[in-house]
Amino acid sequence: MANKKENGYLTSKEIRAISKENRRITGEMEKKWKRKNVPESEYITKMRDPQNAVEFDDLHSYFYTDSGVVKSVDGVSFDVPIGKTVGIVGESGCGKSVTSLSLMQLLQRPQGQIVSGEIRLNRGGKVYNIANTPQEIMQDLRGNAISMIFQEPMTSLNPVFRIGDQVDEVIALHEGKGKSKEEIRRQTIEALELVGIANSEGVAKMFPHELSGGMRQRVMIAMALACHPRVIIADEPTTALDVTIQAQILDLLRDLKDRINASIMLITHDLGVIAEMADYVVVMYAGRVVEKGTAEEIFYHPSHPYTLGLMASKPVVGRKVSELYSIPGKVPNPINMPDYCYFRDRCELKLGCCDGEYPHEIRLSDTHVVSCYRYYEEHKDEAKMNTNSNLIKTAEIAASREEVKEDA
Repeated sequence: MANKKENGYLTSKEIRAISKENRRITGEMEKKWKRKNVPESEYITKMRDPQNAVEFDDLHSYFYTDSGVVKSVDGVSFDVPIGKTVGIVGESGCGKSVTSLSLMQLLQRPQGQIVSGEIRLNRGGKVYNIANTPQEIMQDLRGNAISMIFQEPMTSLNPVFRIGDQVDEVIALHEGKGKSKEEIRRQTIEALELVGIANSEGVAKMFPHELSGGMRQRVMIAMALACHPRVIIADEPTTALDVTIQAQILDLLRDLKDRINASIMLITHDLGVIAEMADYVVVMYAGRVVEKGTAEEIFYHPSHPYTLGLMASKPVVGRKVSELYSIPGKVPNPINMPDYCYFRDRCELKLGCCDGEYPHEIRLSDTHVVSCYRYYEEHKDEAKMNTNSNLIKTAEIAASREEVKEDA
């Protein structure tokens, strides 16, 4: 078999060498996770801003495969303020779900590992660095401080247990000390009623297959909110739901967030959902944050060429086009990422300087940050000359924000 450099394939010898090296690296990391009686000084820290519920600081989460190291999250930094919704957008494979799973410490180990960086979780009096927090402490934080609404309710709910038993288990594990089974079931019924399930006692006796997609999604939300967490991760909560049910679920999430003053990390492909729900928006591409800011800044003043492409590809009611815009090219191989800007080979606004190292962050305002050479002072004139009538128009996309919002 030829060498990988020639035709993209690995020889058996190369695969064995990579596998051996992966076992060595992940073995050392697993020793850290399996330690007992870890002193608090190793995982208790301080927030950079006490008004934040979560702070991601230069997070690196990798998967060690037989083909090489997949850098799914490669230096991600953003904040989730208390009581706010942060929308995370980007195409499939950009690292959205891996970022959220890192916060929950649910990466598939030993292959999946948090390699470096910090995830600071503000739990009232204590601040935890999730990247170093031992398993026994995480078991207390999951459900109580942070919880997750998983992407597909049919595969997330256990098909052989009744709905009530599955919600009971969550409450018994986290808040069940000293409570009778009747008290736990009463709390389960209250949680189901909280998410708008009318016949809650009847639904509690049903199996997942007896419920519609929207009802199963409501059950997943009830399980996530049963213990009143401070941070809710909603991983595409409206996937595969019809428009009417989608609107109900979004209204429900917004109402519950305000009622318990929680923060939401909303992961979705749908820019309409983001326009409707999010206070802040983080745009990810190939494991990195390319742009972040308030929802108003991202929709009215999109700055990174990738963000512009996402905006242009959204169908909008009332706007007639012959065909939807599609970002050309494809995402680079996550195992062998280029040394320059990851979006360069797909970018219609690239400059001559884009062959350099990965661009650092440029602050356009106190809250608006973008990683692009076009906003370097020394390249602004070239960027202005480079923009022509055949490229995406920022003003045209920004003007459609209200239409996108209405379409949600």
